Amino acid sequence: MPNAGYPLYLYPTIKTAMKNRLILGWLLLAAAAPVFAQDFPLQSPGKVNQITVHVADHLSISIAHKGQPITDHSPASITIDGQTLGERPKVLKSGARSVNEKINPVVRIKRAEIADAFNELTIQFQGNYTLVCRAYDDGVAYRFVTNINKEVTVNKEEVAFHFVKDFSGEFPMEDSYFSHSERVYFHKDISAFPTDSVCSMPAMVNLDNGMRAVITEADLWDYPGMYLTGSGVKGHLKTAFPQYVKEEKQTSDRDVMPVAREDFLAKTNGARSFPWRVMILTDHDRELLENELIYKLAAPNQLKETGWIKPGKVAWDWYNANNLYGVDFESGVNTPTYEYYIDFASTYGLEYIILDEGWYDIKTSDLLHAVPEVDLEKLVEHGRQKNVGIILWVTWKALEDHMDAALDQFKKWGVKGIKVDFMQRDDQWMVNYYKRVAMKAAERRLLVDFHGAYKPTGLHRTYPNVISYEGVRGLEWSKWSRQAEPEHNLQIPFLRMLAGPMDYTPGAMRNATQRTFAPFFPLPSALGTRCHQLGMYVIFESPLQMLADSPSNYLRNAECMEFLGPVPSVWDETRVIDARYGDYALTARRSGADWYAGGMTDWTGREFTLDLSFLGDGVYEATIFQDGVNAGKMAEDYKKVVLKVRSQDSLEVKMAPGGGWVARFRKL
Repeated sequence: MPNAGYPLYLYPTIKTAMKNRLILGWLLLAAAAPVFAQDFPLQSPGKVNQITVHVADHLSISIAHKGQPITDHSPASITIDGQTLGERPKVLKSGARSVNEKINPVVRIKRAEIADAFNELTIQFQGNYTLVCRAYDDGVAYRFVTNINKEVTVNKEEVAFHFVKDFSGEFPMEDSYFSHSERVYFHKDISAFPTDSVCSMPAMVNLDNGMRAVITEADLWDYPGMYLTGSGVKGHLKTAFPQYVKEEKQTSDRDVMPVAREDFLAKTNGARSFPWRVMILTDHDRELLENELIYKLAAPNQLKETGWIKPGKVAWDWYNANNLYGVDFESGVNTPTYEYYIDFASTYGLEYIILDEGWYDIKTSDLLHAVPEVDLEKLVEHGRQKNVGIILWVTWKALEDHMDAALDQFKKWGVKGIKVDFMQRDDQWMVNYYKRVAMKAAERRLLVDFHGAYKPTGLHRTYPNVISYEGVRGLEWSKWSRQAEPEHNLQIPFLRMLAGPMDYTPGAMRNATQRTFAPFFPLPSALGTRCHQLGMYVIFESPLQMLADSPSNYLRNAECMEFLGPVPSVWDETRVIDARYGDYALTARRSGADWYAGGMTDWTGREFTLDLSFLGDGVYEATIFQDGVNAGKMAEDYKKVVLKVRSQDSLEVKMAPGGGWVARFRKL
């Protein structure tokens, strides 16, 4: 041993101390040095999409489509009880599986059978957490899963999308987290996305060569909703979440606004899966109208009995302000008016009517009694005799304050469902409210239609009595603005409808061109032609589909009811013929042996040739409603044509500016 100036009897102690210092030094160096990088790639079954997990100092995700990079090393982490899962990750083990099965949805939205094929990668890390990735041919998704056996506080979650270029996007910008999510889409470059604003989802990024990437989430429960925001870096988007509500203020019977928030996102069970972070990828816009990735990622049906869940169409009162004419009673929120609605619904085979705002006293929020002018028991019995069910509108707060008593009363009355309105939030508490309503309503065999709602994330699969959602700038905006116009109507099927059913509430019989339109709240008209409205019943998806206009207007236009009466609200098969975001859509759908085809266009008139090869063998009677010669000047102008056709035939589809086209094909 070199002479270090130490007594020989101290050598063993000094040697041990030096060894310990050396080990400590190695540990400190290891702590400061990068983790050995590992890549975990996962391809979809058809090798269309790839998601790659990068394990280094920080977890990150890259996404590619057909070999073309879309995003690169986008950070992913979640911070729980002050510990960031995803920082300095250490892999314990990984595994993969492939799934190829069929889903038969309780409520058929696009089709009776959904192909569910994906490859899945599971990476387990030290620290009781796992990252699960899925690759489908139509998109990719990932989520964190934790195994912490106690209640935890989620401080924050990091979800980022580092696109390889500064692409443009279509973003539904929000004014705040207190929102109905009824937005218009702003076209802007990612770099122009402000860092102090957020947008709700789904949101679209326009890639090269006509490709699109749509960002959203799935299987949201016991956790706040996700929003996009700017990062200040070209091509980079990050996410934001409404923090847990600390204090709220009720300003009306329906508005309960957060006024103070905690510095965390959620308090939740530490043994759970977190929401899927989803990117839908496509080469052609028409594929967006066929995509069901959110449904496939949602938790399966939790209801044992579902035979009572009946989709259908609804005669709705609020849009038309109960303006009936040609009747011998004063119309309004009263028993004779709703008896008239029931009779109208029965005549045309509509399954439901809605009693919207006014059936109960909003000043007292008493859901256990109807106002004196409305005899609910009489109406329910009249509907029962006519095979028409009743759905009741409620504010969410009134329902929350009287949940069990009100739902018990609704069941006792014999109503078929509830339309719950004005939530305007998706913080953790409110997300849990949706699930609680779904569960409690299902116990009483009640349908649920959420209005004033955030975007769907799959609750309608898990609890199929959740039959539809609003969360879209729909027809009602025609009552006070020009913002439910044809271009907007050709954006929402490619974005909002990707998330799930969309209660746009179509069906206006007062139709206007750009020049002739003027908003008028009590007697509204809609921008676009009559056939533009008819086309919505094939293009737009809502298993509880509204007929928004007055029964008197429909009776005055009885020929249109020859289409609106029988058109289904759920489908066995969907084939999108051609579509382009914001411009046009042409779709064929089958229900039983009958086919329906529908088209819509923006303010540009268009012509298509519709190949009828989707029809089966034999002869079909085609009943067609098309824009009239003068529809560009007088939007209510249309023409009905009846033809006999076969699958080898084709039809010329001509749509006026702001126009549409529909056909029903009945096999003879």
